[in-house]
Amino acid sequence: MRRIVAAILLTAWAGLAQEVARSAPQSEAQSPPPDASTTQKSILTVPSGTKVSLALTRPIWAKTVQVGDTVYSATAFPVAVGNAMAIPPGTYVEGKIDALKRPGWLSGHAAFQLHFTKLIFANGYTVELSDVVADSPGAANQAGSGNPATAAAQRVPGTGAAPNAPVDIAAAVARIYVDVSSRSDVLLDNGAPIEMLLQTPLSLESGSVAAAVRRSQPLQITPSKSSTRCVPTPGTPGSPDTVIPGTPGTPGTPDTVIPGGPGMPPTVIPGTPATAGTPPTIIPGAPGTAGTVCPAPPMVISQTAEQDVHTKTVTLTNAMQVGGTQLSAGKYQIRWTGLGPAARVEILQNKKEVVAAAARIVILGKKSAADAAVPRTNADGSVSLVSLQFTAEAFALFFD
Repeated sequence: MRRIVAAILLTAWAGLAQEVARSAPQSEAQSPPPDASTTQKSILTVPSGTKVSLALTRPIWAKTVQVGDTVYSATAFPVAVGNAMAIPPGTYVEGKIDALKRPGWLSGHAAFQLHFTKLIFANGYTVELSDVVADSPGAANQAGSGNPATAAAQRVPGTGAAPNAPVDIAAAVARIYVDVSSRSDVLLDNGAPIEMLLQTPLSLESGSVAAAVRRSQPLQITPSKSSTRCVPTPGTPGSPDTVIPGTPGTPGTPDTVIPGGPGMPPTVIPGTPATAGTPPTIIPGAPGTAGTVCPAPPMVISQTAEQDVHTKTVTLTNAMQVGGTQLSAGKYQIRWTGLGPAARVEILQNKKEVVAAAARIVILGKKSAADAAVPRTNADGSVSLVSLQFTAEAFALFFD
């Protein structure tokens, strides 16, 4: 009897195990797959052309600064995209000096060209500001496949597509003009304002930015303490001259005249002559010493007063349109004033102006190896001039 009961229990247990085994894969198959959107990070894109206000957090010293030195700053004003905070105030920004012009005795101006390399948010979220390389048309879309923000970041700003020749564009740059004496020990002081220009779209992770916003502290609007080592010293007045009075002179006495008798001459008794006094004795005092005066602090200005005229010569191998004007193949002179970021560019042929067009001066990540006129084929089949690059220059002209 016990053997029969045991056999029945073993049979029931085996059947239950088979049922569980059959139902387990079915339940797994019926469980919904994870949402693909939860595995992808939400991207917040700051468009190209955005200007970011920065304040210097470490001074730039006049005697030791060199091209290639690192510049440290922080955002002084928030940047928003739509209704979302993209770059909160207090975000650290690192950059490097690409070009430097020191002040001279005849020109009290310093000029810097910077490119920025890194953003560090309050929560440690770090974004590298790498140069963008765009080459053949469609390469941007291939590089950024599956990520529209990456694809947008790879395109040359203002063109909608990559040009036909490689262009290495610095992601974020600044040009700084400073009114400063050549005697100043600092060229840029703590708190100096800097305006960073995004030349390419900046892609940020929304979640990381939101976490940084919660950690960011409100700015304390207080004057930055100057880092200059110059201390003015007062001068000494010196001592006055010491004057020892001289002795006064005597006026002397007049002659005494005694009248004579009749027929007799008068008798004259001579008086005493006057005596000269002695002049005062002057003992010079000690001269004073001049104090030292510190030069005025450096002041960032919108642009230098020395707006140089730039001229280049380029050769178009094919006909192209610029500013609504058709340019035939040939050699042209390019002329503009200043270093941007915007400029009015005159295109001349045989010293006669053919067209004048607005252009943006874009800082490149490296100097151009050769002159290049980069074209773009439009939807209607026409060809427009996108940009001009110049041999050994670290900038290019972009025509929108």
